[in-house]
Amino acid sequence: MSTLLTFVPVAAALTVTPGVATALVIRSTLRGGRRAAFSTTLGNSAGVLAWALAAAIGVAAVVAASAAAFTAVKVAGAVVLLALGLHSLLTKHEPVALAAKPESGSAFRDGLVTSIANPKLAVFFVALFPQFVPEHHAALPFAVAMAAIIVAFDIVWYSTLAWLVGRARTAFTRGPWLRRTQRLTGCVLIGLGARLAVERR
Repeated sequence: MSTLLTFVPVAAALTVTPGVATALVIRSTLRGGRRAAFSTTLGNSAGVLAWALAAAIGVAAVVAASAAAFTAVKVAGAVVLLALGLHSLLTKHEPVALAAKPESGSAFRDGLVTSIANPKLAVFFVALFPQFVPEHHAALPFAVAMAAIIVAFDIVWYSTLAWLVGRARTAFTRGPWLRRTQRLTGCVLIGLGARLAVERR
């Protein structure tokens, strides 16, 4: 228990640091409201859990150690981010259309795919995971526990973010600000995708 408690501030820092998940949650809130944002958060959390389990069985270590595997996951992640960003930039949304919420499954899929296609999560778990597993203890329970801590922080933080963005969303739908914000989040996603594509480990 004491080992997991020391992991709590690490999980909190990981959650509140702006990144892909933050941009996706804002995008989902603007497009479909808090329900869509929550689905995106659940998808992202499922990806975190998948990487934690992969770290426990050694798959994440292979991705982190193999240049080819790391590059493949990195390119896939960059393509996904660029596609989402371009979609936000090029898709026109009228106020009436915004009232209809997109399918939660689509928001969940976006969160899951971008999380799975993020090689940084593999490196994160490989680099930090062993430090929080006591000697002579099974790795799997600690992997699940750490992932659960991250997921708990994610749900609280991104739900709060979605609520704040959702409060302003009504005002956005009556003027040009919604479209401008969507363009901004689209540019952020494209920027993150481009950085991931050219970034080294």
